[in-house]
Amino acid sequence: QVQLVESGGGLVQPGGSLRLSCVASGFRFSIYAMGWYRQVPGKERELVATVTDPGGSPNYADSVKGRFTISRDNAKNTVYLQMNSLKPEDTAVYYCNRAEYWGKGTLVTVSS
Repeated sequence: QVQLVESGGGLVQPGGSLRLSCVASGFRFSIYAMGWYRQVPGKERELVATVTDPGGSPNYADSVKGRFTISRDNAKNTVYLQMNSLKPEDTAVYYCNRAEYWGKGTLVTVSS
């Protein structure tokens, strides 16, 4: 049974940083591409970043390039999203993804 469990969300001031984690289980983590998406109420879920394997090039939405970094630790079955220079428009529920599987999300609020 595939499970994706996110953590690390919270309230942060503009310009601050957060690191999200997603622990995966129920499948062979190392061979799958993983991704982070986000959604604001009333809007469609949008891609934030994806990563294939540790040696592969990650892919980022234009809105987060240069500020966010996706990484993975296959030994820990975990994918991370380091978010720096956060802006109010980054406020959203962030979801971990593997193909058709989704976590329940973790809320990130950027506000002073």
